[in-house]
Amino acid sequence: MTFDPMLLSLVLAWAGLVGIVWLAVLLAVLATTESRPRLLAVGIGVLVTGGLAIAVGVDGPPTGWFALAAQLGLAALAIAGGGPAATLVLRAASHGARATVGEHGGILVGDEPGREVLRGGTTIGYLERTVVVAAVLIGRWELLAALIAIKGLGRFRDLDAGAATERFIIGTLTSLLWAGACAALIVAG
Repeated sequence: MTFDPMLLSLVLAWAGLVGIVWLAVLLAVLATTESRPRLLAVGIGVLVTGGLAIAVGVDGPPTGWFALAAQLGLAALAIAGGGPAATLVLRAASHGARATVGEHGGILVGDEPGREVLRGGTTIGYLERTVVVAAVLIGRWELLAALIAIKGLGRFRDLDAGAATERFIIGTLTSLLWAGACAALIVAG
Protein backbone atom coordinates (compact mmCIF):
# COMPACT_ATOMS: atom_id res chain seq x y z
CA MET A 1 0.00 0.00 0.00
CA THR A 2 1.44 3.36 -0.99
CA PHE A 3 1.20 6.56 0.97
CA ASP A 4 -0.92 9.16 -0.81
CA PRO A 5 -0.35 12.63 0.69
CA MET A 6 -3.18 14.12 -1.39
CA LEU A 7 -5.68 11.63 0.05
CA LEU A 8 -4.39 12.28 3.57
CA SER A 9 -4.76 16.05 3.13
CA LEU A 10 -8.31 15.59 1.79
CA VAL A 11 -9.26 13.36 4.74
CA LEU A 12 -7.77 15.83 7.22
CA ALA A 13 -9.54 18.76 5.53
CA TRP A 14 -12.94 17.05 5.71
CA ALA A 15 -12.30 15.91 9.28
CA GLY A 16 -11.46 19.51 10.19
CA LEU A 17 -14.61 20.83 8.50
CA VAL A 18 -16.80 18.27 10.25
CA GLY A 19 -15.08 19.21 13.53
CA ILE A 20 -15.89 22.89 12.94
CA VAL A 21 -19.55 22.06 12.27
CA TRP A 22 -19.77 20.12 15.55
CA LEU A 23 -17.92 22.90 17.39
CA ALA A 24 -20.59 25.28 16.06
CA VAL A 25 -23.28 22.94 17.43
CA LEU A 26 -21.62 22.88 20.86
CA LEU A 27 -21.32 26.67 20.90
CA ALA A 28 -24.96 27.05 19.79
CA VAL A 29 -26.06 24.89 22.72
CA LEU A 30 -23.88 26.95 25.07
CA ALA A 31 -25.27 30.14 23.55
CA THR A 32 -28.73 29.01 24.64
CA THR A 33 -27.90 27.55 28.05
CA GLU A 34 -25.58 30.40 29.05
CA SER A 35 -27.70 33.17 27.48
CA ARG A 36 -24.75 34.28 25.35
CA PRO A 37 -26.07 34.36 21.77
CA ARG A 38 -22.80 35.75 20.40
CA LEU A 39 -21.34 32.26 20.76
CA LEU A 40 -23.30 31.50 17.58
CA ALA A 41 -20.62 33.30 15.54
CA VAL A 42 -18.97 30.00 14.52
CA GLY A 43 -22.36 28.69 13.35
CA ILE A 44 -22.93 31.82 11.31
CA GLY A 45 -19.49 31.29 9.78
CA VAL A 46 -20.39 27.69 8.91
CA LEU A 47 -23.57 28.81 7.13
CA VAL A 48 -21.87 31.63 5.24
CA THR A 49 -18.91 29.45 4.21
CA GLY A 50 -21.17 26.56 3.18
CA GLY A 51 -23.41 28.90 1.20
CA LEU A 52 -20.45 30.48 -0.57
CA ALA A 53 -18.95 27.08 -1.37
CA ILE A 54 -22.19 25.97 -2.97
CA ALA A 55 -22.61 29.28 -4.79
CA VAL A 56 -19.19 29.03 -6.44
CA GLY A 57 -19.66 25.34 -7.23
CA VAL A 58 -17.03 23.71 -5.04
CA ASP A 59 -16.77 20.07 -6.06
CA GLY A 60 -15.92 17.05 -4.01
CA PRO A 61 -18.46 16.82 -1.21
CA PRO A 62 -17.54 14.22 1.38
CA THR A 63 -18.93 10.72 1.18
CA GLY A 64 -19.48 7.98 3.71
CA TRP A 65 -18.87 8.82 7.35
CA PHE A 66 -17.77 12.39 6.64
CA ALA A 67 -21.01 13.11 4.79
CA LEU A 68 -23.13 11.59 7.55
CA ALA A 69 -21.26 13.45 10.29
CA ALA A 70 -21.50 16.76 8.41
CA GLN A 71 -25.21 16.29 7.65
CA LEU A 72 -26.05 15.33 11.24
CA GLY A 73 -24.00 18.29 12.45
CA LEU A 74 -25.85 20.69 10.17
CA ALA A 75 -29.20 19.28 11.32
CA ALA A 76 -28.15 19.72 14.96
CA LEU A 77 -26.94 23.25 14.19
CA ALA A 78 -30.31 24.02 12.55
CA ILE A 79 -32.16 22.96 15.70
CA ALA A 80 -29.78 24.36 18.34
CA GLY A 81 -28.74 27.58 16.60
CA GLY A 82 -32.10 29.10 15.77
CA GLY A 83 -32.78 30.36 19.29
CA PRO A 84 -29.52 32.30 19.64
CA ALA A 85 -29.94 33.59 16.06
CA ALA A 86 -33.41 34.89 16.92
CA THR A 87 -32.06 36.48 20.10
CA LEU A 88 -29.33 38.29 18.15
CA VAL A 89 -31.81 39.58 15.56
CA LEU A 90 -34.31 40.63 18.25
CA ARG A 91 -31.58 42.54 20.09
CA ALA A 92 -30.56 44.25 16.87
CA ALA A 93 -34.19 45.11 16.07
CA SER A 94 -34.74 46.58 19.54
CA HIS A 95 -31.38 48.39 19.50
CA GLY A 96 -29.96 46.26 22.32
CA ALA A 97 -32.92 46.53 24.68
CA ARG A 98 -33.96 43.28 26.28
CA ALA A 99 -37.49 42.19 27.01
CA THR A 100 -38.49 41.82 30.65
CA VAL A 101 -38.65 38.09 31.26
CA GLY A 102 -41.28 36.68 33.59
CA GLU A 103 -41.14 33.89 36.13
CA HIS A 104 -42.08 31.23 33.54
CA GLY A 105 -39.70 32.37 30.78
CA GLY A 106 -42.22 34.45 28.81
CA ILE A 107 -42.06 38.19 28.31
CA LEU A 108 -44.00 40.61 30.49
CA VAL A 109 -46.29 43.03 28.70
CA GLY A 110 -47.56 46.29 30.09
CA ASP A 111 -51.27 45.98 29.32
CA GLU A 112 -51.87 43.91 32.48
CA PRO A 113 -49.51 43.92 35.48
CA GLY A 114 -47.62 40.64 35.56
CA ARG A 115 -49.14 39.31 32.31
CA GLU A 116 -46.62 36.95 30.82
CA VAL A 117 -46.86 35.99 27.14
CA LEU A 118 -44.91 33.82 24.71
CA ARG A 119 -43.94 31.27 27.37
CA GLY A 120 -42.36 28.07 26.14
CA GLY A 121 -40.70 29.76 23.18
CA THR A 122 -37.44 27.83 23.53
CA THR A 123 -39.12 24.44 23.47
CA ILE A 124 -41.47 25.44 20.66
CA GLY A 125 -38.45 26.75 18.75
CA TYR A 126 -36.63 23.41 18.96
CA LEU A 127 -39.73 21.61 17.73
CA GLU A 128 -40.45 24.03 14.89
CA ARG A 129 -36.84 23.90 13.64
CA THR A 130 -36.97 20.09 13.72
CA VAL A 131 -40.09 20.21 11.53
CA VAL A 132 -38.40 22.70 9.16
CA VAL A 133 -35.34 20.46 8.72
CA ALA A 134 -37.50 17.39 8.17
CA ALA A 135 -39.77 19.22 5.70
CA VAL A 136 -36.82 20.50 3.66
CA LEU A 137 -35.07 17.14 3.65
CA ILE A 138 -38.14 15.28 2.42
CA GLY A 139 -39.27 18.13 0.15
CA ARG A 140 -42.70 18.56 1.76
CA TRP A 141 -43.20 22.31 1.70
CA GLU A 142 -46.82 22.08 2.84
CA LEU A 143 -45.51 21.04 6.26
CA LEU A 144 -43.96 24.49 6.57
CA ALA A 145 -47.28 26.16 5.79
CA ALA A 146 -49.01 23.96 8.37
CA LEU A 147 -46.32 24.76 10.95
CA ILE A 148 -46.74 28.51 10.47
CA ALA A 149 -50.54 28.24 10.64
CA ILE A 150 -50.47 26.13 13.79
CA LYS A 151 -47.98 28.41 15.47
CA GLY A 152 -49.96 31.54 14.62
CA LEU A 153 -53.23 30.03 15.81
CA GLY A 154 -51.63 28.67 18.97
CA ARG A 155 -50.23 32.08 19.88
CA PHE A 156 -53.24 34.12 18.75
CA ARG A 157 -54.27 35.20 22.27
CA ASP A 158 -50.71 36.30 23.14
CA LEU A 159 -50.43 38.39 19.99
CA ASP A 160 -52.84 41.09 21.10
CA ALA A 161 -49.95 42.83 22.88
CA GLY A 162 -48.05 44.96 20.33
CA ALA A 163 -44.55 44.21 21.63
CA ALA A 164 -45.32 40.50 21.75
CA THR A 165 -46.53 40.49 18.15
CA GLU A 166 -43.36 42.07 16.86
CA ARG A 167 -41.12 39.74 18.88
CA PHE A 168 -43.16 36.74 17.72
CA ILE A 169 -42.84 37.63 14.05
CA ILE A 170 -39.15 38.52 14.17
CA GLY A 171 -38.23 35.53 16.30
CA THR A 172 -40.25 33.05 14.27
CA LEU A 173 -38.95 34.27 10.91
CA THR A 174 -35.36 34.25 12.11
CA SER A 175 -35.72 30.78 13.58
CA LEU A 176 -37.36 29.39 10.42
CA LEU A 177 -34.79 31.02 8.12
CA TRP A 178 -31.91 29.67 10.22
CA ALA A 179 -33.26 26.11 10.13
CA GLY A 180 -34.07 26.40 6.44
CA ALA A 181 -30.57 27.62 5.59
CA CYS A 182 -28.94 24.74 7.48
CA ALA A 183 -31.28 22.22 5.86
CA ALA A 184 -30.59 23.73 2.43
CA LEU A 185 -26.86 23.11 2.94
CA ILE A 186 -27.61 19.47 3.68
CA VAL A 187 -29.72 19.10 0.54
CA ALA A 188 -27.37 21.07 -1.72
CA GLY A 189 -24.18 19.44 -0.42
